[in-house]
Amino acid sequence: MSTSPRLEKVTPANVDAALALRVHPHQERNVSPVVRSLAEAYAFGETAWPRLILDGDRLVGFLMAFLDIPWNEEKDPADRRSGLWRLNIAADAQGEGYGRFAVEAVRDELRRRGTPLMYVTWEPGEDGPGEFYGRLGFRTTGEVSGGQTVGVLDV
Repeated sequence: MSTSPRLEKVTPANVDAALALRVHPHQERNVSPVVRSLAEAYAFGETAWPRLILDGDRLVGFLMAFLDIPWNEEKDPADRRSGLWRLNIAADAQGEGYGRFAVEAVRDELRRRGTPLMYVTWEPGEDGPGEFYGRLGFRTTGEVSGGQTVGVLDV
C-alpha cells in the first residue's frame, strides 16, 4: 500500500470506475461482480453498506457489508446478523494488504454500531478465500449458506 487506504461511498462520479473493477479471472466464480452487488445494495436498502476502497486516487477494491439482516427467518426469526457480504480486490492490487484493510474497516464499523460478531461467507475449495479469512481470525460456524462456508469473527 502506497498511501493510507480509505473507504468512499459509491457516487455518480465514481460508479463507472466501480463497475469496471475486475478480480483475477480464476476468482470470478468465487465473488459476484460489482454490478450485481450494487443492484443488491439498491434492493436491500439500509441493510447493505457498499463502499469503494481507494488508495490515493487509485480504486483498488470494493466491499459491501450487510447490517442487521434476518439470517434464517424460518428457523429463527430473531437471528439477525451483520458482516462482510462482498469483497472484490482489483487483480492488480491483490497481495498489497487491501483485503485485510477492508475486513478491518467493516469490523470497525460494526464495532462502532455495537455489533458483537462479524459474519462472512465464502466459496469453499482451493481457489476460495477460506485461508485468507482464517488468517484474519474468522472461524467456521459449521453452517452453510447458499452453498458457501459461514465464518464468524468476534468484533
